Amino acid sequence: VQRRFRLRSDMQSAMRQYLHGHDCRDLETPMLTKSTPEGARDFLVPSRLNPGEFYALPQSPQIFKQIFMISGFDRYMQVVRCFRDEDLRADRQPEFTQLDLEMACIDENDIIGLVEGLMEHVVKEVLGKDVSGPFPRLSYQEAMLTYGSDSPDLRSDLKIHEFSDLAEGLEFKVFSGAVEAGGCVRGLKVPGGGQWSRKEIESLEPVVTQQGAGGLAWFKMTDDGPAGPVSRFLAGEPGAALIERLDMKPGDLACFVADGQTRVVINSLGQLRKELAQRLGQIDAADLKFCWVEEFPLFDEDEESGRPTPCHHPFTCPHPEDLDQLEDRPLEVRARAYDLVLNGFEVGGGSIRIHQRELQERVFEAIGL
Repeated sequence: VQRRFRLRSDMQSAMRQYLHGHDCRDLETPMLTKSTPEGARDFLVPSRLNPGEFYALPQSPQIFKQIFMISGFDRYMQVVRCFRDEDLRADRQPEFTQLDLEMACIDENDIIGLVEGLMEHVVKEVLGKDVSGPFPRLSYQEAMLTYGSDSPDLRSDLKIHEFSDLAEGLEFKVFSGAVEAGGCVRGLKVPGGGQWSRKEIESLEPVVTQQGAGGLAWFKMTDDGPAGPVSRFLAGEPGAALIERLDMKPGDLACFVADGQTRVVINSLGQLRKELAQRLGQIDAADLKFCWVEEFPLFDEDEESGRPTPCHHPFTCPHPEDLDQLEDRPLEVRARAYDLVLNGFEVGGGSIRIHQRELQERVFEAIGL
């Protein structure tokens, strides 16, 4: 336990050392404040001097650090306590400490460059290891398709592939029915998995059924060709295309999930990829694999009203290439938002904020404000 506290202390010291050397001012912000729209519930503190009125504890210092920018501090940092009254999860606590940054008059490359340098410095100072940038940068769409997660663990080289375009030609009703219902078919190759017994392969099925999938389709590649439940649908040209897309070799295993809801396929294969990486021994706890995930959706669709609703908050700047879609196709608009991911965990995130009144009004109008 003491080792963890020492690690935390050393990390904070290294972060401050690096950021102070890059002209970031360590500035404090208030703890007793007014409620702000940050996406979670506030903790409230009753005011003794004003009966019936309450302070809110900050979910983040967002408003205050933006005031610092306006007042002329162009680079701010703070190791700050934040409070969110939400249900406990493994990576969500009611109070937590974060390194908080803000920079004025920048774009994504500026903040990403600063943070990559920070990670290199902290890892070297605290762990004595070398990590070097630039870190891989994935779009949200690429991360969800290839890894089944917006926080991909790149210690594993397993990759998910799309097969919806081949579904009709394969004449496998499970695949074609999923695509006709508006979903998709995706799968991945497990190098050497063809050596596993049928029982070992079928033990993977609960991983995907727990995510809502109907089951797991699979085949092995042998010296004589495909073998297993899906093999009889692979005789024609679409089957050959599927095998080629996966680059299947004798001794490999291919696993597939098909469903009428793309979300089910993504979640199922994302969890399956994690399980397979563990079974294949690809997850080395000592290995540190950073990456960035960018271009998240700006909006999601509200289930009740059907209107667009901000994926994070309504102050994130839309991607400049998508501005003409704000009114007509808002769900296709990308955000100038980015997450820093380490070994399958989101360890940081941010966005470029809207700073033009006209654009902010367009975003408000899109969400019905």
